[in-house]
Amino acid sequence: MSGNDPTGHDPPVQTPSPERLVYLVQQPSTDDSGDEMSLLELWQMIAADKRAVMLIILLFTSIGITYSLIATPWYRADVLLLPRESTAGQGLSSQLAQFGGLASLAGINIGGGDNEESLALLTSRECARQFIEKYDLLTVLLADQWNAETKKWKVSSEPVPDIRDAVEYFEKDVLRVTQDRKTGLVTLTIEWTDAELAAAWANAIAAQVNELMRERALAKAKMNIAYLEGEMARTNLVSLQQAIGRLLEMELQKSMLARENEEFAFRVIDSAQVPKKRFKPKRVLTVLASGVAGLFFAFFWVVGRHQLRPATSQS
Repeated sequence: MSGNDPTGHDPPVQTPSPERLVYLVQQPSTDDSGDEMSLLELWQMIAADKRAVMLIILLFTSIGITYSLIATPWYRADVLLLPRESTAGQGLSSQLAQFGGLASLAGINIGGGDNEESLALLTSRECARQFIEKYDLLTVLLADQWNAETKKWKVSSEPVPDIRDAVEYFEKDVLRVTQDRKTGLVTLTIEWTDAELAAAWANAIAAQVNELMRERALAKAKMNIAYLEGEMARTNLVSLQQAIGRLLEMELQKSMLARENEEFAFRVIDSAQVPKKRFKPKRVLTVLASGVAGLFFAFFWVVGRHQLRPATSQS
């Protein structure tokens, strides 16, 4: 029995009016399950706009094909190098260890370190600058800024390009130097738009580094020999004369090695050959990537189009 009804009977059930039913039907549902799109609905949307999807994929693929055909080809030439140890220094380093103090005063390196210097020189800006100046490559490397007809730079308001810009471009986009830590082998790579120039530049840089290291070794040995000869002339101690004589012997061997060996710093294991195939752009990968990009674009286009259609129809 209900305490609210004095007659003891349940209150009658009130039936909603027609206006109330219409209001309830028109209210949006709070269930979010309808917001999720099933794979079947997605497939139906794609099938409904299959012509547009195919046209989008075809458009992107055509762009990829066109780019792969007209893009400037780049070629890669490699030189495999083996750093040379200082033979004279290695042969006498154990014998001259006791004279390290005297050698350090003369600026003579007994323990080696030539390999690190050679590798540092190979990747240095100084090496790139000398190479560019020697072969007059400033306008070749910066050809997009050079007008070959007027023999003038295209830029007017900006600073005129100079050797510093060419060196930066050469180190960033043309020259690659890598070393295998296990074998010690060094790979010098040149990437350029001309296959013959790529191979020629790679071999020329390897030869230039060897020449620069030879010149440095000869200059250093000449200076050390002059210093040691002066010290020997000023001393009367037999033990000190013997020590200086050993150091002189080492410097003479270094000088002779530098004069007779063209591959002073690096031994060329495999010289660069003119590449037959481009390494970029890769045409097949470019076309496939363009097709995949078109597929994704078409997918988002179809989904966005169908998502906006209800709002457009309501407005």
